[in-house]
Amino acid sequence: MLLPLMPPAPPGPAVQPAARTQVVMLGTGTPIPDPERAGPSVAIVVDSVAYLFDAGVGVMRRASAAGRAGVRAFAAQNARAQPNPRFAAVFITHLHSDHTMGLADAIFTPWIQGKREPVDIYGPSGLQYLVQTILDGNAEDIRERVASPGGPSREGWQARTHEVAPGEIFRDERVRIRAFQVPHSEWPNAYGYRVDTPDRSIVISGDTRESEAIINACNGCDVLIHEVYSDSGFRTIPAGRQPYHAAAHTPATVVGRVATRARAKLLVLTHQLFFGASDEQLLREVRSTFSGRVVSAKDLDVY
Repeated sequence: MLLPLMPPAPPGPAVQPAARTQVVMLGTGTPIPDPERAGPSVAIVVDSVAYLFDAGVGVMRRASAAGRAGVRAFAAQNARAQPNPRFAAVFITHLHSDHTMGLADAIFTPWIQGKREPVDIYGPSGLQYLVQTILDGNAEDIRERVASPGGPSREGWQARTHEVAPGEIFRDERVRIRAFQVPHSEWPNAYGYRVDTPDRSIVISGDTRESEAIINACNGCDVLIHEVYSDSGFRTIPAGRQPYHAAAHTPATVVGRVATRARAKLLVLTHQLFFGASDEQLLREVRSTFSGRVVSAKDLDVY
């Protein structure tokens, strides 16, 4: 007796490949000492390897917190160990102190926790002097730790500094990174970065006023991470401070226009200068000129 044929099974849902790239907002702060926001720092994580962009205050503690929250690049090596974050390379947008005060942390903390290889640090002119003064200022710390029985490695405290010009500055099997010039106050060299990974394109504005370079660098990018200040909040600050902020940073309505022209698929606001405005007001200002997806980032957000 022949059994009736079974009807073919309906096709299942398409299996989406796991994302290889994460954008981890380690710090979204400004020079204002907001206890909820560490200094500006963004990690691009590809296949559990992290690349750091800017090193604000608290960067390693925030990376440890991200490890505990599930970001594998910063997780403990076993269930009983402490988080052990480290970075494949560090990229600095410009040399304002709020973007660099965590550099000593990013150099020494992974070394003390077992890192054996020197760290590579990329950025604009003046970076070599800054990094060397950090190493020189910690010479006694380095000497004592290396001399101590069971101390850290003799090489892991070292830093290889690369002062770079605009253009492609780094490439490996996971990322391709290009620096581009942005206008920020009186800095002769301030950079944004475009990061291309196997599955995402990400542009980091750094600190900047309105810039065609960001529009050109993004050009339909998956994620645009842009600094911002509130238009309405700006009008409340003393008149004597307004020219500086106008020359250094970008108002929310202008950020929206930049993102529109750049055709950004996701706009992530960071380094938010609220000047008393609310997060909701800031987002309304951006959305008045940008109809795409936008979020106002907080520390430890992952995109």
